[in-house]
Amino acid sequence: MTTTPVLTVVTAGLRSPSTTRTLADELTAAVVARVGDVEVRDIEVRHVEVRDHAHAIMDALLVGFPTGDLARALDDVAAADALIVVSPTFQGSYSGLFKAFADLLGPDQLRGTPVLLAATGGSERHSLVIEHALRPLFAYLQALLVPTGVYAATSDFGGAGSAALTGRIERAAGELVRLLGVAAGPGSSRAASGVSANAAGAARSVDAGGAARSADAGGVALAADDARGASMAGLEGFADVTPFEELLARAAR
Repeated sequence: MTTTPVLTVVTAGLRSPSTTRTLADELTAAVVARVGDVEVRDIEVRHVEVRDHAHAIMDALLVGFPTGDLARALDDVAAADALIVVSPTFQGSYSGLFKAFADLLGPDQLRGTPVLLAATGGSERHSLVIEHALRPLFAYLQALLVPTGVYAATSDFGGAGSAALTGRIERAAGELVRLLGVAAGPGSSRAASGVSANAAGAARSVDAGGAARSADAGGVALAADDARGASMAGLEGFADVTPFEELLARAAR
């Protein structure tokens, strides 16, 4: 039996309504509109508004485990086939509340999950927040990140930059949908069938490609030996380097 893939949308705006939620809604609509581009016929959308769990997040950090609605929200993130994550920018980075929420995720819960990263800010000067803050965080969590991050300044909503923002939204949505189609497959959920599908694929590879992999392994080993030889050859010119201790002794004279 097939299961509808789940798209979980995490927004960390501190106001309601907020430009952060507005951007998240536009990204969600673009993804939902494009699921037909791959063999995914339908998608279930779940929303996690981090602001609604602010007090519970602090409690969970202090006692060591989440409960209630917060636990269910974290489960929605961990079980998602794809994620959209949007944070406002504070002091040049993601919000502290968003980071506290992310700190409650397990180290392997987002491994291989396609993630679209987005952020909002008061001006264009924060536009690199995705690259220097959000992307390293989710790379550490071993998520599968789409190439295009979507940053939106306040002036991009209905202003001169709205057309460019729409273009970034459409491009990022298309990238996420393609990753979703590859990672989850048609009509399957990561939680329900990802592990068994990967195991079956691995078994087929062992049966059909063992000899080929052996040959490849030999080639890799030879290439590694060549690389080590080249490295050692490059070090030969440094054979007579003066030890650091001797340099210090000379300087003291």
